[in-house]
Amino acid sequence: MPELPEVEMMARLLSGALSGAVIEKVKSPGLGTLKSFDPPVESLIGAEIDGVRRRGKHLLVDASSSVTMLIHLMSAGRLQVFDKAASSKDRRSRFLIDLADGRQLRLREFGTHQSAWVKLVETKKVDFEESLATLGPEAWPGPIDLKGRLNHPRPLHTLLRDQRVIAGIGRSWIDEILHSARLSPFKRGSDLTAQEIAVLEEAIPKSLDRAISHYEKVLAIPLSDKLPMPLEVHNKRGEPCPRCQTKLEAVRFEDHDLVYCPQCQTGGKTLKDRRMSRLLK
Repeated sequence: MPELPEVEMMARLLSGALSGAVIEKVKSPGLGTLKSFDPPVESLIGAEIDGVRRRGKHLLVDASSSVTMLIHLMSAGRLQVFDKAASSKDRRSRFLIDLADGRQLRLREFGTHQSAWVKLVETKKVDFEESLATLGPEAWPGPIDLKGRLNHPRPLHTLLRDQRVIAGIGRSWIDEILHSARLSPFKRGSDLTAQEIAVLEEAIPKSLDRAISHYEKVLAIPLSDKLPMPLEVHNKRGEPCPRCQTKLEAVRFEDHDLVYCPQCQTGGKTLKDRRMSRLLK
């Protein structure tokens, strides 16, 4: 799932590649991908792309017609630019923008659920769009202040995914962040000490900065379908902890695994079932 580091690099690379490009045609073959009707798509025709930026896990493509394309990639979306238009065999494309120079910007989706979406918003009103107006502080570049934001009985692995608490991180990078901070994913936010909050405030931007630094070295246009995420813990159940060599364990949910180190994060306890999570502090 594209999270802050991945979306940040998409925004940087696409902004450099697309700035000044003229929009010639807009198509939306994805069922329900376009979530707005005003401004109309015609307001983009003939406009130049001013740039691409990021807010939380959202991409914003600004056009010279004072219209912004607000895009959420959800769990499996990619925003990519290609040298030519998509063929009829490209069934992953959900939203297409033909450029006057012959290139094409495509919102593509690789998952089974078609959940990625696009909204057209007047640029002057974009900060008031609900999906952005409700975002918490950015998780990167920092510094961040979590005091008062984590005082809730929800476990950290759920609390930190709440974009209203802190914007930009999800399942993949929460595993990495909590491992770095040596905190149990099931510790409740309201039980954190001041020292633990301070450690978390440092671990969040540090972990994300590590990812972005990695992407700066390996990513370029054209963006690949599969991003080379520099993960040390997430999706590595059964492998040795990179810090203490203890076997990494996981809690299985319906559509994902939550991975942690029993030695570093849960006081030597191995969680066998997510229903027992309340036992880990």
